Amino acid sequence: MAAQKINEALEHIAKAEKYLKTGLLKWKPDYDSAATEYGKAAVAFKNAKQFDQAREACLREAEAHENNKAIFPLTIALQEMQRLPEAVQLIEKASMMYLENGTPDTAAIALERAGKLIENVSPEKAVQLYQQAASVFENEERLRQALEMLGKASRLLVRGRRLDEAALSLQKEKSIYKEIENYPTCYKKTIAQVLVHLHRNDYVAAERCVRESYSIPGFNGSEDCAALEQLLEGYDQQDQDQVSEVCNLPLFKYMDNDYAKLGLTLVVPGGGIKKKSPNAAQDKARGPAAVGSHAEEEEDEYSGGLC
Repeated sequence: MAAQKINEALEHIAKAEKYLKTGLLKWKPDYDSAATEYGKAAVAFKNAKQFDQAREACLREAEAHENNKAIFPLTIALQEMQRLPEAVQLIEKASMMYLENGTPDTAAIALERAGKLIENVSPEKAVQLYQQAASVFENEERLRQALEMLGKASRLLVRGRRLDEAALSLQKEKSIYKEIENYPTCYKKTIAQVLVHLHRNDYVAAERCVRESYSIPGFNGSEDCAALEQLLEGYDQQDQDQVSEVCNLPLFKYMDNDYAKLGLTLVVPGGGIKKKSPNAAQDKARGPAAVGSHAEEEEDEYSGGLC
């Protein structure tokens, strides 16, 4: 079986080389047909477990596509060889060609595709590609698609702990959501912003973020606003219990995973827990009735005056 597949692959290689030859009646190589034959040879070599030869056939297929200026088939060939940076570079080149030819939507889709391709290998490059795609969509006034790309970029920035950039990206998202009057999502972006700022140890920026959001219709008095005010109060007073309680609310826990993790790992300055007074702790343990009797005892103690 293996020998049969190897012979099949060699036949495809011979056909490909024939397509590349030129002569008196054939002035230009047939790169497209040659690429097809090299691709078939690569599959046959792969099935025969001849991986080095399969890789070589893939490389020749890629070269044929490049000579034919067929970018996307070349990209696929490069992906199969795990040469992802080169594949992404070619997709970027294709997106520029689409922009020059007046098809910006296709250019943005190509950039998104490149971002997905490289995301696990180079998140930094993926962020750049998603932001470029967002910019193209925004210029075409396709704001929902732009927001989708910005959202991907923001989450990758948070995941990579590039928090300064994440704060700016979230602000960009929030501004567009406000522009299209999607106010509930603005509230969620404010929560994400506050968590990012607190992880940056920038309480002032977090507080300002909430204060500026009061201008968003419906935010003041919302569940999101109340939770954020409680979170900021706990953080300011270095009350870890209060901060953890807020960050464990469903409002925070069911956010996108990257933001939920910020909430669950948020620690107040110094990492301390606000200490309760001994009397308060005892009263809490004994219940409301004990609080009342404690107050009566104090009143009786001074009922006869100070003398």
